Amino acid sequence: MMDIAVTVAICTHNRAKDTGEAIESVLHQSYANEAIEIVVIDNRSTDQTTEVVNGLRRRFGSRIRYVYENRLGLSVARNRAIQEAKGKYILFLDDDALASQDWVYEIVDVFESDPEIGCVGGKIDPIWEAQEPDWIPEEHRSVFTILNYSNEVQEMPAPFIPYGANVAFRRDVFNEIKPFREDLGRVGSNLLSSEESELIARLRVSYKVYYTPFAQVGHKIAKERTTKSWFLKRMFWQGVSDAVKRQDTSFIAITKHTIRMMQAIMSALLSIFHFKTFIRQIIKICYRNGSLFGILRYNSRG
Repeated sequence: MMDIAVTVAICTHNRAKDTGEAIESVLHQSYANEAIEIVVIDNRSTDQTTEVVNGLRRRFGSRIRYVYENRLGLSVARNRAIQEAKGKYILFLDDDALASQDWVYEIVDVFESDPEIGCVGGKIDPIWEAQEPDWIPEEHRSVFTILNYSNEVQEMPAPFIPYGANVAFRRDVFNEIKPFREDLGRVGSNLLSSEESELIARLRVSYKVYYTPFAQVGHKIAKERTTKSWFLKRMFWQGVSDAVKRQDTSFIAITKHTIRMMQAIMSALLSIFHFKTFIRQIIKICYRNGSLFGILRYNSRG
């Protein structure tokens, strides 16, 4: 029997149908199926996730593993996947993403080209449930986990990083560095993030980070995520995430964010009849407000 070379980790919370479709996209890879295990981390789902995963397991066998993680949090679930993984490489696929047929092959091909590569990310194309909003500033499209970094395989220098919907790690790196910070990453309905960028920054000390456009996945973007209210909430939580990641509680940091938020408010008032400029200022207000919230609430407990 062939050894497990690749662990595909799918962490999920109450997305039974999407999770089933994500699993099926991995079952039809050009890479040797017997060398791939699929580990599904069910992060306290209350829907039909258990039934969907176990149904696929009955059809396709023990290379699909179901693991229940009661402690809520995306970083918690990802760290559980790292603990459970048997493969030389751990490939994370979002539960609402669909892997292309050559996805595993192309990721592994990059890893095996250089033992100093510790992280590989791939292209992420959007699958819009509704029409893509035309009001989103181009510089903020990445909020929807869209990534098209390069047309060729190449190293990603800092500050550029792969995104969690399609990112892979050499499993051995976790013998040297700590896994995902569990005070970052989504928990339930909050939109805390930045756990990937924080981990990859630490990984870069000893390893290279690469991107390949040939390991493509499609990422579903639900209709409710294309509203202005969701987008601005997401920008608020990005501010929170960055503040928590930096762990900067200084008076200087609070003053800086307060001044910049006030500047954005004034600019928004002056540009109220110029929509694109106005929305950019509203985004800045939400981000700075989130940064202050992150400093005062998350970094100043008690």
